[in-house]
Amino acid sequence: MEWIKLIGIVIIVLGFIFKFDTIAVVVIAGLATALVSGMTPVAFLEGLGQAFVDQRIVTIFFLTLPLIGLAEKNGLKEQAVNLIKKVKGMTSGTFLSIYLVIRELAGLFSIRLGGHPQFVRPLVQPMAEAAAEAKYGKLDEKDKETVKAKSAAMENYGNFFGQNTFLGAAGVLLIVGTLDSLGYKVSGMDVAKASMPIALIMIVIGVLSNVLFDRKLARKYKNKGEKK
Repeated sequence: MEWIKLIGIVIIVLGFIFKFDTIAVVVIAGLATALVSGMTPVAFLEGLGQAFVDQRIVTIFFLTLPLIGLAEKNGLKEQAVNLIKKVKGMTSGTFLSIYLVIRELAGLFSIRLGGHPQFVRPLVQPMAEAAAEAKYGKLDEKDKETVKAKSAAMENYGNFFGQNTFLGAAGVLLIVGTLDSLGYKVSGMDVAKASMPIALIMIVIGVLSNVLFDRKLARKYKNKGEKK
């Protein structure tokens, strides 16, 4: 019957498949897991509230939104686009591959670049799109959306797989603490070393994905040019 405690994972998977509200799915999954594990609804709510209080610093990104808006209003995006257009031979895939490497190196040294609202939306995505348009001309809406998605993906890949390569990262400390409570003696260095190969593999996969995207754009817009 211990398997029933994994019901939260099933609920999350089904919720994402059927595209239900994300927050509601996560809360329901947590409640279901708590109930089958013997917790009372009151204890679950107390734990949820305590977790929010302990991690309330994550809401600090709201303070950055006005700053980002002012930066965009005063031409930050335009200057970034102009800069990338001046780099000869730069493609969207090449730029995104470079960003992926930088993002993982930032994780290795525990340097915070920002995230989607602070960095990807105002800078990375416009620069990636500008690199493609400088080489192939105006992109159609579908390709623009793909560039947006790939820009977000490079941020996610670099952040997720790069952060645990730093031995003092919060995720590493959580893993060490959890394993220690289960009787497995490991250090932050052990976890960081184990994370290195995965981070490198992710760079290879990300770069290959970007190369294939560049080739797809080259074929598509070369054919359009020939028809004209």
